[in-house]
Amino acid sequence: MLEDKLLVFRLRRGNSDALCTIYEKYRADLLLVAAALLSTTSEAEDVVHDVFINFVRNAGTFNLTGSLKGYLATCVANKARNINRANQRKRTESLNSHLEIESGLKNPSQWIIETEQFGILNNALTHLPYEQREVIALRLQTDMKFEQIAAFQQASIKTVQSRYRYGLDKLRSRLNGEVKS
Repeated sequence: MLEDKLLVFRLRRGNSDALCTIYEKYRADLLLVAAALLSTTSEAEDVVHDVFINFVRNAGTFNLTGSLKGYLATCVANKARNINRANQRKRTESLNSHLEIESGLKNPSQWIIETEQFGILNNALTHLPYEQREVIALRLQTDMKFEQIAAFQQASIKTVQSRYRYGLDKLRSRLNGEVKS
């Protein structure tokens, strides 16, 4: 967190390297959150880029009081909500048909296996109610605490914990037999 405060301080002073560091540090996690909440990879990428553009625009007045990763993830989730509301009637494709994964693995066969497993997981995620999917994505990808997610979703902590638990149970039952350990 101290490193993030220093990066934000440097960004506010016009240091473009600070922005690059923040972007590289959180881009992958934010893309995973956006991909879990949206239906296409291009929408997920657009959301993450829009969040960073708005972050830079407001850097002069931005005051980091908590986790930068949590703040950016909340921004991504808000943008994803807005897009989902706008596209609610237009949604016809599942996430896994457009998902492309960038992998640091050298072996192509490992990348193929990882891509297939990620596609299966994202397909299962798209069948969850949106609130459960959002809680799971925010909790697992950004390590947000249930209290933070509850404040974001304007729900009680017990409700958020239930959404998380029920969502994981639904994922387990849906994935039972599809994913091999």
